[in-house]
Amino acid sequence: MKKRLLILGGTGDAAELAVRASQIAEIEVVSSLAGRTQQPFTPKTGTVRIGGFGGAAGLTQFLLVSAALGEDRPIDFLIDATHPFAAQISANAAVAAAECNVPYLMLVRPAWERVEGDRWIDVAGHSEAARALLGLSQRVFLTIGRQELAAFAGLDAIWFLMRAIDPPALNSPIPNGKLLLARGPFSLEDERQLLLEYQIDTIVSKNSGGGATYAKIVAARELGIPVVMVQRPPIGDVEKVADVEGAIAWLVKQLSGLG
Repeated sequence: MKKRLLILGGTGDAAELAVRASQIAEIEVVSSLAGRTQQPFTPKTGTVRIGGFGGAAGLTQFLLVSAALGEDRPIDFLIDATHPFAAQISANAAVAAAECNVPYLMLVRPAWERVEGDRWIDVAGHSEAARALLGLSQRVFLTIGRQELAAFAGLDAIWFLMRAIDPPALNSPIPNGKLLLARGPFSLEDERQLLLEYQIDTIVSKNSGGGATYAKIVAARELGIPVVMVQRPPIGDVEKVADVEGAIAWLVKQLSGLG
């Protein structure tokens, strides 16, 4: 019987991992998407479930039984390939894997690193990012997704260009400005033109890493625009890899009994 791999996904890396892992004869892939975006990166192979588990306890139960899939079979391996800022999901995964003694790996892309010419203002969270804009900015490119817009809603003296994949929930507070719905990757030429067209003087960004949205950081560097950079939440002491290749190597090692 095949070993069952659960991938906590929603990212491009997770979708790619599902395809690659499905090519391993001994592996059956189950991908779980949180369902927070209307058009998530959906794997093109394996079983896909959408929705939360009900915290660490619910995920623990799923690992033990997987009854939601119609079979009383446990999960053999767990890979967390969620967004680097999905801190609660990752914390729940670590707890559940330890509780069930399921081999567990985090696939987390490397954070962006400051290079010469970058004008970054590092902050620990979105409320701190909002405070950093006071007295600094008049026209801000806000690229943090729809769920954190409320932290900036009270800055009435600032105009915001807000880019997100999906619109914010109805009646949720958002800042004054324009909402732009789009999904990366974005080209350097387009990002540069966007900053110039809207006369942006500051960018607020999560340090998400990866190449899909890095062009805005390069454009800001070229134009001398400061970036208020929200740093990632801390990651627990768990085994980690930086890319899909590393995750596949870990999986093969587990199957060989060397993990």
